[in-house]
Amino acid sequence: MSNPVELRYSKEHEWLSAVQDGVATVGITAYAADALGDVVFVQLPEVGDTVTAGESCGELESTKSVSDLYSPVTGEVTEINGAVSDDPALVNSAPFEGGWLFKVRIDGELPGDLLDADGYAAFTQG
Repeated sequence: MSNPVELRYSKEHEWLSAVQDGVATVGITAYAADALGDVVFVQLPEVGDTVTAGESCGELESTKSVSDLYSPVTGEVTEINGAVSDDPALVNSAPFEGGWLFKVRIDGELPGDLLDADGYAAFTQG
């Protein structure tokens, strides 16, 4: 599994896109999607909700388990991916494209513990 180099990654297995006009996109990594198995339900934060870096903001339910969704940054949710709510399997089939989860207007700076693609690959293999 290759991780797109333009993204940043959390140790909770979420990815964060580059910030554009203060907003970044959040999803889970292919590594996490594979570990979860077939995702059958997603519970996402709602537009207008405030999320906090490192804290749970939703859930992903698979045929194997239920896992918390953590926000990699602090900010206000500006959009959720309705396509994933309608078809949770997008998280497995396209975790870095159509399977994104929500967009967030970031408060302040990016957390210093976000990893680049190589750092995340080393973390998941370690």
